[in-house]
Amino acid sequence: MSNRLQGKTAFVTAAGQGIGRATAEAFAREGAKVIATDLSTELLAGLRGQANIVVEKLDALDAAAIADAARRHAGVDILFNAAGYVHHGSVLDCTEEEWQFAFDLNVRSMYRTIKAFVPGMLARGNGSIVNVASGASSVKAAANRFVYAATKAAVIGLTKSVAIDFITKGVRCNAICPGTVESPSLRERMTALSKKSGQSYEQVEAMFIGRQPMGRLGTADEIAAMAVYLASDESRFTTGTTMLVDGGWSL
Repeated sequence: MSNRLQGKTAFVTAAGQGIGRATAEAFAREGAKVIATDLSTELLAGLRGQANIVVEKLDALDAAAIADAARRHAGVDILFNAAGYVHHGSVLDCTEEEWQFAFDLNVRSMYRTIKAFVPGMLARGNGSIVNVASGASSVKAAANRFVYAATKAAVIGLTKSVAIDFITKGVRCNAICPGTVESPSLRERMTALSKKSGQSYEQVEAMFIGRQPMGRLGTADEIAAMAVYLASDESRFTTGTTMLVDGGWSL
């Protein structure tokens, strides 16, 4: 630990597992006070009691709950938006309900958290917002990621817009675009795709790994390392960027 975030307060969504959890833990190791939130209190249980971390249940689709959290945590310096869901399929597979849910969770939740926490950052003249986008977005096309890619392209646009609007006010906004990252949710998607396609789990797993040029999946800790950099003062001249952490997938 090098205390790169000492004295800062971070608010993290979807902190129960995967990238959100790894980032909450990395922020805490670097000295930040972390408010780790998730819809699932069971997933948050593993964070409870860790140094520098407090846990709270939060539905990222609940505008009132987000606004209340911002009121209660008025001193947030770092906002890490990790809440999201990956739908599988093309435009022909996407229902109206799936389209609505994807944009509500993957994009509107970020709009709500940013709108809630930015006023406090502006009042202090300092803040770092980090949004989880994806390589599957406006960066690169991926088969059967229609609505997911559309939402993540929107996240990139949202990120750049927030960055330019507050570029002289001390508030920065950046996006991380991961490739395929090992996580419980990825394993769930592998299982679901195996059942749906008739392929074995091993075949589906090999497909996900095979599309990564490095021949392996990324790790949540590798994404969290970029998040720490973007949250820290080391990146104070960096805003509006899409930081690719994808093992060369987008090359």
